[in-house]
Amino acid sequence: MPAKGERATLATVAASAGVSVATVSRVLNGHADVGPETRALVETLLQQHEYSGRKPGPVRQSAATARVELLLADPLNAYSTEVMQGVLEAGSDLAASVAVRVGVRKRAEPDSRGWVRDLVTAGRQAVITVVQDLTEEDLRALTRAKLPLVVVDPKNLPHALVTSVGSTNFAGGLAAARHLLSLGHRRIAYIGGEAIATHNQARLHGYRAALEAEGLRLPAGYVREGRFLYQDGMIGAAALLELAEPPTAIFAGSDETAAGVIEAARSRGLRVPEDLSVVGFDDTQIARFASPPLTTVRQPLREMGAVALRTALRLAANEKLDSHHVELATELIVRHSTARPAGQGRATSR
Repeated sequence: MPAKGERATLATVAASAGVSVATVSRVLNGHADVGPETRALVETLLQQHEYSGRKPGPVRQSAATARVELLLADPLNAYSTEVMQGVLEAGSDLAASVAVRVGVRKRAEPDSRGWVRDLVTAGRQAVITVVQDLTEEDLRALTRAKLPLVVVDPKNLPHALVTSVGSTNFAGGLAAARHLLSLGHRRIAYIGGEAIATHNQARLHGYRAALEAEGLRLPAGYVREGRFLYQDGMIGAAALLELAEPPTAIFAGSDETAAGVIEAARSRGLRVPEDLSVVGFDDTQIARFASPPLTTVRQPLREMGAVALRTALRLAANEKLDSHHVELATELIVRHSTARPAGQGRATSR
C-alpha cells in the first residue's frame, strides 16, 4: 500500500500484482486479452490501493479510449524495449490503450488490405512502428482506412505520408568522433548499420565530418556495415584489428555493437580503453552494464516513444501538426571505455 497521502499509480498496482504496467492498463481499459485470474487480482488491488484513475467497468470500452497498435521488430532488444517503455508509460499517463505486436507482421494475403482490415476491426485508431519500413501499398491502405502512422527512427528519408520521430543522429556521430579526436586518436573506425538506413547514414556522415575537419584521410576498410547487432561488433572489430594499421578507437553505431567490439578486443588480449577506445550509441542498459562502462551517445529513447504516442493521438484526433518529422537531441555520455591512445598518457576521459 502507498504511504498515507501518496497517490497510487499504475506502477504501484503492477508491482503489487507482479505484472507489467501494460497489463494493469489493459485491465483498466477493459481488454479481453487478460486472463480471468489476473484480471480479478488486478481489480482487487486497484480497489485496495484506492487507485484514483478510471475504475473497472463497461465504460472502459467507450469510444473516448484511444487504441494504438505498436509494431516492434523481432527479436526485442535493449533499444526497442526502451522505446516501448516510453510508449507504454505515455499511454498509461494519457489513458490510451496500446496493443503491442512483436515481430515483422506476416500477411495472410498478398496485399495489405487484410492486415489493415484487422486493425480497423480491432478498433485501432493509429499505428506506431519502430525501425520498420512499410511498403507503399501499406501506406496507401492505412491512408484509405484513415489510420494515421507514426514511425520511430525511420530507416528511410521522411515520407510525405509518414509522420516520424527520431534523434539528431548526425550531431551524435559528430560528437562521438570529436570526443575521440580530442583524446588524441587519429585512427578511428566505424561499425554501423545498414548502408541505406537514414539514421546510419547520418551517424556515419557526422563521424566523417569530424575527421575531415581535422584533415584526416579515412583508411580503406575503416567503415563496416551491419545491423547494429552484437555479432556485427564481434565480426567487424575482428576484421579491423587484423588490418596492417588497425584503429586505436572504434565508434560503434549502437551499444549492442559496441559490446561486441569490447568482446572481440578482449578475446585478442587487448584492453579497453588502454589498447582500444570504444564509443557506442543509444545509452541503453548495455552501456551502463558493460565492462568497462561504455562511453556512448545518448538517444532519448523513452522520450522518443512518448512523443510518438502523443503524436499518434493527435493525428487520431485530426489535429494539425507543425512538422511531419521531429528530432530529439542526442548527448555524449562519457564513461570509462575511452582514453588517450597508448603512448600518449594514461588519463582517461571522465
